[in-house]
Amino acid sequence: MTDETVPADEPGFPGMAPVPAPAAAAPAGYRVLARKYRPAHFGDLIGQDAMVRTLTNAFAAGRIPQAWMLTGVRGVGKTTTARILARALNHQNADGTGAPTTDLSQFGVHCQAIVEGRHIDVMEIDAASNNGVDNVRQINDAVRYAPVSARYKVYIIDEVHMLSGGAFNAFLKTLEEPPPHAKFIFATTEIRKVPVTVLSRCQRFDLRRVDAALLVGHLDKICRAEGIEAEEEALAAVARAAEGSVRDSLSILDQAIAHAGGKITLDEVRSMLGLSDRARVIDLFELTMKGDIAGALTELRAQYDAGADPAVVLSDLAEFSHLVTRLKLVPEAAKDNSLSQAERVRGADFAQRLSIRVLARAWQMLLKAVGEVRQADRPVMAAEMALVRLAHAADLPTPDEALRMLRDGSGAIGGNGSPAPRPPSGGGATALAARPVLASANPMPAAAPAAQVRVSALPQPQSFEEVVALASRHRDITMKLALERDVRLVRFEQGRIEFALAEHGNRLLANDLSKRLKEWTGQTWLVAIVNAEGSATLREQAVAARDKRENDAANHPSVRAVMERFPGARIVDVRDPRAAEAEASATATGGDEDLPEFEPLFDDSEPDFDGIEFLTDN
Repeated sequence: MTDETVPADEPGFPGMAPVPAPAAAAPAGYRVLARKYRPAHFGDLIGQDAMVRTLTNAFAAGRIPQAWMLTGVRGVGKTTTARILARALNHQNADGTGAPTTDLSQFGVHCQAIVEGRHIDVMEIDAASNNGVDNVRQINDAVRYAPVSARYKVYIIDEVHMLSGGAFNAFLKTLEEPPPHAKFIFATTEIRKVPVTVLSRCQRFDLRRVDAALLVGHLDKICRAEGIEAEEEALAAVARAAEGSVRDSLSILDQAIAHAGGKITLDEVRSMLGLSDRARVIDLFELTMKGDIAGALTELRAQYDAGADPAVVLSDLAEFSHLVTRLKLVPEAAKDNSLSQAERVRGADFAQRLSIRVLARAWQMLLKAVGEVRQADRPVMAAEMALVRLAHAADLPTPDEALRMLRDGSGAIGGNGSPAPRPPSGGGATALAARPVLASANPMPAAAPAAQVRVSALPQPQSFEEVVALASRHRDITMKLALERDVRLVRFEQGRIEFALAEHGNRLLANDLSKRLKEWTGQTWLVAIVNAEGSATLREQAVAARDKRENDAANHPSVRAVMERFPGARIVDVRDPRAAEAEASATATGGDEDLPEFEPLFDDSEPDFDGIEFLTDN
């Protein structure tokens, strides 16, 4: 097999249609894998099934637009897809017959030149270096002329987001109403920088990152076509490093072939890319979660001395934390072909032993630590300090668990939030084994009693109304008004309040109330806004009670007699003198006693008009 023929040993393999070199051509030099195995038709594209299906149906129905917009990360096939589209538009048999088609298994008259990028009617323009208004004007002038030999003039504009604002504006008219013989294909990695006026004139296709398992199979086929022996785990490492980019994976594979000089092994790939051993990353993860700080630091130094980048090590730890989380929530993720045996088995074990809380906290801390390590003057030291923080904080309780622990008086919790047994002597803080909430680097002497947290002796409200009264007592009028106006109570219990928010209520009210209750009571209250109907607000209840009192008063025989005696009179207020006296007495003494229960305002046997205020026109 020479470099000028495309392998055709497997169905559906990139470049399955042979492309013989010209007979008189001199032997060509080496071509990199990314060019040698560049897809030549839609069947060669991997990981873009949705786009291929849409284009196939559109061509079959004759619904071919005037412009396409291809977007995606580097190396997923934007420019390659554009060339294949140009082939599909201009496919013509040797006898001159044919029509636009997506069946490109056989090369037509124009296909070879289009694939090689040298067809006179298919123009590839780099917008990064041709981004001015004058460049677009040249296209507008040339697009009016018919193609020389092909069916369509096709303009492939790469990195179209680099065009200037004026250039985009100059393109709009031509793009909306191009001549029938012209088609435009745009490619970009920054779709957000393309004006919506341009996007609205194109059919947009988002090319996806290629799945790692699919990429491993693709690399394996290429290795077999090249006669290169490669370990499956080595190809999986290449696929992970490529992050879904086919071109990047082929470039790394090219480098790995040269680096290995023979069989491509996982160790060779790790050495070439400065990656850490996945098994050793898992060991480091376990040491950290167990709280074995000395062992974790020793393992990190060993990997660093072996050539691993500290930032890459932490990034691999974060990736493994994410994997364990996925395995905990989606056990079927273990079937991913890109995972090693150690990742499947040990990852599933960690998924059973670690809680989501621990894994989420580890992910957040590692994600922040990766940036710190990359910016640090001494990355390995920054990485060591990150592991120290992670080991100490991996199993700190959430607020609700801490509150439960304080109530139970246990002083310790396990990975699932339940009270934990006392750790073994000499043991460090651990997420895999139960441990004290606040494990100290300098433990107390053995004779010292276990630390206990004293619960505040401040009075605790026993109802939501008492919470409102507490806000009033602390002169927090804003909070008091918000509680009366915006809270539709769903659930109240000691240490926990759940409510629905009234329309136009402050979304931060739950957080603010939790802080206030912590200040007022000395204990942590869990306050949450829930998606439930809830009861009426206190203000709505007060208005309803007032309306009821007024209706009751208006229907009382004695009041009706007064209203008839004084035409035009109306009730403006109904008061209970006994309640007013009790409130005045409580205010004068400064006491916090509950107000006496209200008694009925009216009694048929003893009419009392002291609590009614009338307004007449006289």
